[in-house]
Amino acid sequence: MTAVQSSAEQSGVTTGQDQYPAGAQVVVRDEEWLVRSSMPTEDDGTRIEVVGVSEFVRDQEAVFFSGLDRIELLDPRETALVMDDSPNYRRSRLFLEAVLRRTALPQSERRLALADSFLMDPLPYQRRPAELALSGANLRPRLLVADVVGLGKTLEIGLTLAELIRRGRGERILVVTPQHVLEQFQHELWTRFAIPLVRLDSVGIERIQREIPAGRNPFTSFKRVIVSIDTLKNTDQYQHHLEQIRWDAVVIDESHNLINRGSLRNQLARTLAPRTDALILASATPHNGDAKSFAELIGLLDPVAIRDPESYRAADIEHLFIRRTKISPEVREQMKGQWADRGPSHSVHCPATPAEEKIFEELAAVWLPGEGGTSVSSVPLFPYTLLKSFLSSHAALRATVSARIKTLEKKDDPQGTAAELAALHRLSELAADLTEADSAKFAALVRQLREEIGVGPGSDERVVVFSERVQTLEWLAEFLPAALGFKGRAARDCVRIMHGGLSDEQQMACVEEFGLADTPVRVLVTGDVASEGVNLHRQCHQLVHYDVPWSLIRIEQRNGRIDRYGQARPPEFRALILTSEVEGAKDDTVVAERLLEREDQAHRSLGTAEAVTGLYRAEAEEKSLIQDLLRGRTVDESLDARRSGADGEDAGLDDFLADFFGPVGEEAPPADPTEGTGSTPLSGTDSSGGRDATSPVLPRLFDSTAHFLDDALREVYPDARERLDLDRDQQSGLLSFRPPTELVHRLKALPSDYLREQRLRERMLVTFNRRLAEHSLQRARESSTSSWPEISLLTDLHPVVEWLTDKVLVGMGRQEAPMITANVAEPIYLVQGVYSNKLGRPTVVKWMGVTWRKASREGLVDDDMVSLLRRCGVGPTTANKCRYRDPAPLREALPDVLDTAEAFLNTHRDAWDEPLREPIEQYKRRLGTWRQPTLAGERTKERLADLADSLLTTGRPLLRVLAVLVPDPDRGDDDGPPLVSLTAPAASPSRF
Repeated sequence: MTAVQSSAEQSGVTTGQDQYPAGAQVVVRDEEWLVRSSMPTEDDGTRIEVVGVSEFVRDQEAVFFSGLDRIELLDPRETALVMDDSPNYRRSRLFLEAVLRRTALPQSERRLALADSFLMDPLPYQRRPAELALSGANLRPRLLVADVVGLGKTLEIGLTLAELIRRGRGERILVVTPQHVLEQFQHELWTRFAIPLVRLDSVGIERIQREIPAGRNPFTSFKRVIVSIDTLKNTDQYQHHLEQIRWDAVVIDESHNLINRGSLRNQLARTLAPRTDALILASATPHNGDAKSFAELIGLLDPVAIRDPESYRAADIEHLFIRRTKISPEVREQMKGQWADRGPSHSVHCPATPAEEKIFEELAAVWLPGEGGTSVSSVPLFPYTLLKSFLSSHAALRATVSARIKTLEKKDDPQGTAAELAALHRLSELAADLTEADSAKFAALVRQLREEIGVGPGSDERVVVFSERVQTLEWLAEFLPAALGFKGRAARDCVRIMHGGLSDEQQMACVEEFGLADTPVRVLVTGDVASEGVNLHRQCHQLVHYDVPWSLIRIEQRNGRIDRYGQARPPEFRALILTSEVEGAKDDTVVAERLLEREDQAHRSLGTAEAVTGLYRAEAEEKSLIQDLLRGRTVDESLDARRSGADGEDAGLDDFLADFFGPVGEEAPPADPTEGTGSTPLSGTDSSGGRDATSPVLPRLFDSTAHFLDDALREVYPDARERLDLDRDQQSGLLSFRPPTELVHRLKALPSDYLREQRLRERMLVTFNRRLAEHSLQRARESSTSSWPEISLLTDLHPVVEWLTDKVLVGMGRQEAPMITANVAEPIYLVQGVYSNKLGRPTVVKWMGVTWRKASREGLVDDDMVSLLRRCGVGPTTANKCRYRDPAPLREALPDVLDTAEAFLNTHRDAWDEPLREPIEQYKRRLGTWRQPTLAGERTKERLADLADSLLTTGRPLLRVLAVLVPDPDRGDDDGPPLVSLTAPAASPSRF
């Protein structure tokens, strides 16, 4: 945003805020800066926090003191009126458009501005989180996006961040995710929204710390960062750095991991939450069944939302929380054709081999005897640990037995453990010589992969195989390739293994390779580290549960890796069910097969399986199930008893959670032609056939960003073909050019892998054609070398568009405004008026045409500058005759023009401020009823009260003269259309 103070004249006692109001433009050390805040000091005059505006210091933050530096507050009365000799007044029109684009939307603008301009399908349900964040229902843009697995939470977050950036509230962004989805999240935000995030994985953050001076905060090196929670939760190392940074927006993915108070993840969240304006939490499983835990999560968003953490309703937090399932009405209707229907879960029965039956016999007789029997183990749950290991693989069983033997041998009670040790050694002997030939599941897996799915040499089919045990994964990765017929190098490359023991870089590499169509990977064997957040559906629609987790939530999470938005083929699921003829054997038909059936039923009827048990955590579900099995219950009895509260301990929990996991956010809001999604159908196409947004939220002189960029290139680089080696394919809309030095400098914010792999410092390929950009993205997924597309979609946020916008702005001198000969009866001054709050954010932005009639001492205002310019004939066909009046009389009128503009703004300020003021007052009333017994709580209350007050409009409006429309001196009375003249001040305020 660029604006200047309406008057340089001050009288009486002034504070720092009066002298240098937030939003004012100042010149310090011959550079232009925008004031964010100011306050008086005792010794050094006024302390002002600023952000750079002019090209050399753009976006740099600084602090100046009026007692130490000469701080010049620019006065719009001193605006110089200059000639524009460019064809069709191109330079003036570009300048006006650039100011429009660089001015942040006011906080009172609730509608979405950019929703139609990104590489995403126009699905209204994916826009609703952004609408909720900007709705004003909450004091700040803070929400929990709790859509179930696969609906596109990353896209919803990306759109929300893009809207915040357009409002000047997304300069400093921190995204925190699990380590294995870092690159995936970074990839989506850049390729879909042109939002670059610098990835600080374990290697990247170490590299930055080596490059910066000792003690320097690594998070100040980049404005927009993505880092893994596993790296950042090391609060001893990063706590001090994080406490020194304020963010515009923080995103925390898989936020259910933040709930446990006292954990490192919880401490991290409590450090970040008060140090950011916007906070977006994302989780498909946000609730663990405990009211206080969920209140802890919501308290990160708004500490006063819940008064009693043990008793609250969905209505208390509906402004902070949105959740839909695949069968929610709006999702179901909008997803037609976008998401293939899920196929059934097939149980593949695997009769145990003789060697496996011997182990079943030992487990049934010694470890898990029937009714009336006693287990050899003194730890009730351990026999089921043994059973689950065996149902996974003999390799996992050997590891579990070995670990238990070591534990018991360290105890001081050899007699008390003798029987268990003896039983463990018998199991060890039974499992010692087992190979893949003795595994019924392994044989069945190979048959399913080769004969049913078609995996093998010469086939492109891919499959993801899940197992809970690392030993099983490693064993499968070793023996599967040969069993599937792969030989030589193909045998080494066809299988990839992924589990939590790998580094973040190794995990990301596995996911990327599996998602690229042209890589040789055919089978990904993975643990449940991949069950949350990872996209595995790009080249795969087949999933096999080698062993089945004893949790409905975990089964659903696994299935969600391929059953998600964007899946083109019906997902297919198979589970290997080991069966036994041993009497009393607890094979996979006892638990696993029944859980698969219940998960499938719940998914189809409820849209999610997580509410079936009422426990909302995979670990809690498994523990509860095993305890019920020990009591003699069946799987169905356990699930139904938990949900109904039959045990007494969970009674009443069902009604409470039903509020949150039933109707919240499922129904779309009623259509409103003025509010709605804030977007209109796309109208207009660019030169390459790509469509551009023409949202009424954004005042624009050019009908598309493509046309603006075309004219900007002609103006800034008339010799672009030579200087930039620019090449344009008129048919496809592809632009290819060599980036100049100043653009290369900006590109350092792009993902380093993308820069390197696509050699962007040497040549850039960009387009406005969405079909071409989408095709490039799809082609990248079919590559064997990189998932980053060659061609990027140009959006309003793209560095190329921002670079050219800034080049246009600096093409006009400091405090210069062009004169434009137009179809007007008298001079009309184009003036920008901005009200700001104490944080320096615009609350009202007006674009005005102002006329001052000296003879009658009358000032007239039209507050729709864009419409006025069209009526006055200013456009791409406007003839520039390069004939001007003497600018001196026009400059003489500037003080009166600015006084007229300020009077108009002051007249309507209260009405324009109303959409902001009412939500703030409502929040303050709620804050007044919030009682906290602790000193920390009272300080939080004071901080939030101050924050609420800081969001209100304050001070005088800041004005800037942008241009002057002057009559054509050669025009006759009968020449052309009627001349435009302002007839009266605006009778009522218009929308912002």
